[in-house]
This record gives sequence, C-alpha cells and structure tokens, in this order.
Amino acid sequence: MKAIIRGKKYDTETAIRLADDEFFDGTNQMNHGRSTILYKTKKGNFFACHETCWQGEHDNIEPLTISGAKELYEDLFHQTVEYFDAFGTEPEEA
Repeated sequence: MKAIIRGKKYDTETAIRLADDEFFDGTNQMNHGRSTILYKTKKGNFFACHETCWQGEHDNIEPLTISGAKELYEDLFHQTVEYFDAFGTEPEEA
C-alpha cells in the first residue's frame, strides 16, 4: 500500500515491518476483520498501516511520531524486529 501524506510518501513495500497484530487461523489473517502493522521507512519515519476486510471501511496509512510508534509497538502482540533495532535505544528500566 502506498500513500502520500503531508508531502511524504509512505510505502509498505519498501518500509521495514516492525510489529503487527495479525493472526492466521488457517483461513483468516485479520483479527476481527482488521489488522494494524507498524512500519519504519528507510529515512527513519514511522507509520501504521490499518487494513480491513469490512465493507464500507478502507485501508489507510497513519504517520506516527516516535512516541506514538513506541506505544503502538508495545500494544501490538507480534514484534518482528527487536526494540533496539526498531528505535535505536533500549527500553527504559521500570
């Protein structure tokens, strides 16, 4: 999926997939008909791709700040890239 938002091009084909909430049960890939995937562009910008299979809804791309990306990364249950590799820092100690 591609989108131009505020003069910047976001492309899921060229960005790095960091995390998602997709789940595959043998038939369906989306949890309750929707999924969210967190990406990082080659220039270091973060965005979420929201996908849906519901009629009347549309897939969309949402640019994120680094704090928004970190929050989403923590909320998504399937991380494909380690935290340090995604954000360049280790998570803060509790």
